[in-house]
Amino acid sequence: MESIGVLMLIPMNTYLEQELQKRYNLFKLWTAPQKPQFIKEHANSIRAVVGNAGAGADAELIEALPRLEIVSSFSVGVDKIDLAKCREKGIRVTNTPDVLTEDVADLAIGLMLAVLRRLCESDRYVRSGKWKKGDYKLTTKFSGKTVGIIGLGRIGMAVAKRAEAFNCPICYYSRTEKSDTKYKYYPSVVELASNCQILVVACPLTEETQHIVNREVMNALGPKGVLINIGRGPHVDEPELVSALVEGRLGGAGLDVYEHEPEVPEELFGLENVVLLPHVGSGTVETRKVMADLVLGNLEAHFLNKPLLTPLV
Repeated sequence: MESIGVLMLIPMNTYLEQELQKRYNLFKLWTAPQKPQFIKEHANSIRAVVGNAGAGADAELIEALPRLEIVSSFSVGVDKIDLAKCREKGIRVTNTPDVLTEDVADLAIGLMLAVLRRLCESDRYVRSGKWKKGDYKLTTKFSGKTVGIIGLGRIGMAVAKRAEAFNCPICYYSRTEKSDTKYKYYPSVVELASNCQILVVACPLTEETQHIVNREVMNALGPKGVLINIGRGPHVDEPELVSALVEGRLGGAGLDVYEHEPEVPEELFGLENVVLLPHVGSGTVETRKVMADLVLGNLEAHFLNKPLLTPLV
């Protein structure tokens, strides 16, 4: 399969890149000074595109690649891929579901603990030598807090199970009520936020879920409430989040994702009730290896005319 051209959009994983290089004729888009020219020159050689949550195949790229057969995403999120255009042109699309669920759910719990118990601030307190001058202030208990989850899919359910181990009552919002769960359902995000102390964003990003956490939701969550976003940045109205935190209308936030990554609002940097992570939800050696193997497995299956491992389109 060495003659098959694969376009990798951005650097995302060394192991994946090395394996693609071994197996295919790999084109690395980020190395090209003139990307449109690079695509034009190699358009007739490229039969597959590999992207991730931050870089996918939009309509323009799809139109520019007449021989494109498959887009394999090194992520669960596929909002950067024009799925309608892929369906129209018969282009297959795959992602990496399930394998990163545990890591992302683990991180959500970590963010809850980090915000409520001020773990990052306490760490800085020790390192700066302030402990010698006096004890750190009291923080807030996590166990027993009501956790509300927006989106009770794979990741949302995994967060719920972990939070239950801390004796946290669970409630949720989703497009429809789930018949196979005992958790309390609320028909709107505002009602959910009004009835929980920690609000977790765990739904896919669509037009409907963009800014699903807005000013009204933040006000409902309130000055003692905590927002955890392990979904996607545009789920949250970021300027409203900044003002809610700065003004004290929201108690705290644990964020792994942002609206305009890697840009993060600098107003958040000085807030001790905010924990900021650089989109590392699935960022463990173990999980990224499994994700890479899924991308490779899907490509191999496609080019050998076998069933795809994780087909979306």
